[in-house]
Amino acid sequence: MTPSFLPGLELSRQLVAEVRPLLAECFPELPCSAARIGTGSEVLGYDTVRSTDHDWGPRLQLFLRDDDVEAFAEPVRAVLSERLPAQIAGWSPWIEVTGVADWFARSLGFDPRAGVSTFDWLATPGQRLAEVTGGVVLHDGLGELDAVRERLRWYPDQLWWYLMACQWQRIAEEEAFPGRCAEVGDELGCRIETGRLVRDAMRLALLMERRHAPYAKWLGTAFSRAPSADRLGPALRGALAAEDWPAREAALGEAYRLLAARHNALGLTAALDESTRAYYDRPFQVLDAARFADALRARITDEQTAALPPVGSVDQFVDSTAVLTDPRLARAALRAVLDG
Repeated sequence: MTPSFLPGLELSRQLVAEVRPLLAECFPELPCSAARIGTGSEVLGYDTVRSTDHDWGPRLQLFLRDDDVEAFAEPVRAVLSERLPAQIAGWSPWIEVTGVADWFARSLGFDPRAGVSTFDWLATPGQRLAEVTGGVVLHDGLGELDAVRERLRWYPDQLWWYLMACQWQRIAEEEAFPGRCAEVGDELGCRIETGRLVRDAMRLALLMERRHAPYAKWLGTAFSRAPSADRLGPALRGALAAEDWPAREAALGEAYRLLAARHNALGLTAALDESTRAYYDRPFQVLDAARFADALRARITDEQTAALPPVGSVDQFVDSTAVLTDPRLARAALRAVLDG
């Protein structure tokens, strides 16, 4: 019989209530932290009954001091394996016993306790940042997890402006493409380009609202929970649902105007014209999104940030799941761009 559904974080809370008395009894002098962060839909708050078909149950990371891992990790695993209940709320528990440095190295590719460099920020996909800052810390006996999560909560201001400029630039590069596809009778190409622009608009909206954008499966869910979705969502859905180019263009135009208004409301640059206009002499409307990218980049005074190429973070120019889920590959991809 399948157990009744409980959100994953509630299962983690039940699990840590079983774990902490065992640790207090068997390892009374061993400091540790317990959390449910990292991969898993429950960390982002997106879990449903469907999530229970694999990799599901009461899950927990148990963090030890780096110097304690070699001596204590295996004994702790042995005690937990022998004495924890076989099931909690009908599910088998899963606990990862790890050191802080090792876990962050595997998850992010660097240890944020030592600080977060510009390279670290740009080499870390929004999905990974959302996973580390989401979920819950259930006990921070090491006194490190809460501080690290707060440090990774959002980018430094000038880097944030740079990332928004790069996202505007992505729109600028393709905003004329759907109209050109439609003009030559390429309906499928027009729809594909419209979908790309919708995705870029969603990611830009999340950037404006200081929310880490998750990967493709959860992008729409994350956007739907953002304040801007109430107004921007209908325009983006209209662009995707439109059966012809004029309706598609009208919906995209409305989305662009809403994004432009949101940009102006942030007050980061002088107010820019929010209206669409013709693309040269061609019969389709664009926002000329490069205006917004240029205005944001002009605001940047930090020399290192100002010198960056207009590509953004790794998940703004790489769309490979294999790369974005492997910190080693993500960092190599960014390094190749910066060194190129």
